[in-house]
Amino acid sequence: MTAQSIETAPTEAIAPQHGAEVIVPLNRLKASPKNARKKTPHSAATIEAFAASIQAKGVLQPPVVEIERDGEGVPTGNYLVTIGEGRRQGLRLLAKRKAIKRTHPVRCIVDVENDAHEISLDENITREAMHPADQFEAFQRLAVDKGYGPEEIGARFGVSAQIVRQRLRLGAAAPELVAAYRQERLALDQLMAFCVSEDQDRQRQVFEQIGPHTPAYAIRRAMTETKVAVSDRRVRFVGVEAYEEAGGGVLRDLFTEDGGGWLEDAGLLDRLVADKLAGLADEAREREGWKWAEPCADYTEVSAFGRVYPVAVERSEADAAQIVALSEEYDRLVSETDAADVLPPDVDARLEEIDAALQAFGPDFHYPAEVKARAGVMVLLGHDGLARFERGLVRAEDAVVEPPSPSAEDESEDSSPKPTGGSERSRRWTRGRGCPTGCSSTSRRTGRWGCATRCRPIRAWPS
Repeated sequence: MTAQSIETAPTEAIAPQHGAEVIVPLNRLKASPKNARKKTPHSAATIEAFAASIQAKGVLQPPVVEIERDGEGVPTGNYLVTIGEGRRQGLRLLAKRKAIKRTHPVRCIVDVENDAHEISLDENITREAMHPADQFEAFQRLAVDKGYGPEEIGARFGVSAQIVRQRLRLGAAAPELVAAYRQERLALDQLMAFCVSEDQDRQRQVFEQIGPHTPAYAIRRAMTETKVAVSDRRVRFVGVEAYEEAGGGVLRDLFTEDGGGWLEDAGLLDRLVADKLAGLADEAREREGWKWAEPCADYTEVSAFGRVYPVAVERSEADAAQIVALSEEYDRLVSETDAADVLPPDVDARLEEIDAALQAFGPDFHYPAEVKARAGVMVLLGHDGLARFERGLVRAEDAVVEPPSPSAEDESEDSSPKPTGGSERSRRWTRGRGCPTGCSSTSRRTGRWGCATRCRPIRAWPS
């Protein structure tokens, strides 16, 4: 029976009989008021999945419909969908996207004997979803047997490619793990922790070692104990991109939102760190004029050296007065706009000008050339993943021994170097004054001294 005959012959005499298969235009299918699913309608994701499946494979299971009748019991030409409302919604979504016409023909089965509400209820409660492990293995079979990639599988089932990758990874788990998951001896989060790596031998090894209540984080840690997490300071220093360009492999975690992972070649990573530190040390020596520069592993190596400290830069009275004036203006502008969430454009521009002007004077402290001629700098990796420069280090053979003055202790405080001009606040806030360690870099409005090249921070100015 065609859709046209249904529309043009709505009389009881020629109405389709129970069990008849009819072709109905999509725009003639309506939601049944007797549908048992009231408070839990199909979600947008479910409708999207129906649409993707129908577009790829057609309507696999015909909806069950009843004839709509008017108040006098005469067929209206429309049909009420008793079973298959999700499929109808999926077809409507495709029509909305212009993938099919509004009059797209839909094969349906007519039911005029059973109670519509009862069969709708039956459809929703007398069924059981397949086990998740069956889904994982079915997706894996599509990838292996059909050669479908994650994007194609996702398009055919209305899910994202990332979800498909996760299911494929779970489907490729060691058979012992999947069996334990089916038998409920493993929870899903535990199985996902095992599948952070595709190494089935390692999965079996860790599975034999753990207990039934081992948390997922402990399993994940055991699976990756020989690898380096991307959050490691060495990785942040070198960068994952540089590591991959050097031929290193990265193990990605498909089951975390941030897509974190682990670097598989710790030896390569350590070599890259050492090379980068050595390069920074050479640059510092050439740029700043030190006698020597070396990379080092940790601060214990630095503590074995003597140390010389920067001295105050001698300035002319004119320069000192200008520095004081600029610093006081900077302080005043900062104070006046302290409560503002965003600096006014003219104030921000003026602060930039003051920064530039003060920076032109150079740092207030520096290492004299004769000191640099016998001292050096060491570069080590800080806990934050940034290079840390330790300047003014002196080897034993380069140390200069001076006899102590009788009044050295009494004059120790008075002989401390002092910055030239400016209030404490201006010295603390002004970028252009430079870092007290003598480093050429500076920081802007940080509230304390430090610099972009991460030399050792000076918590307080010498006084």
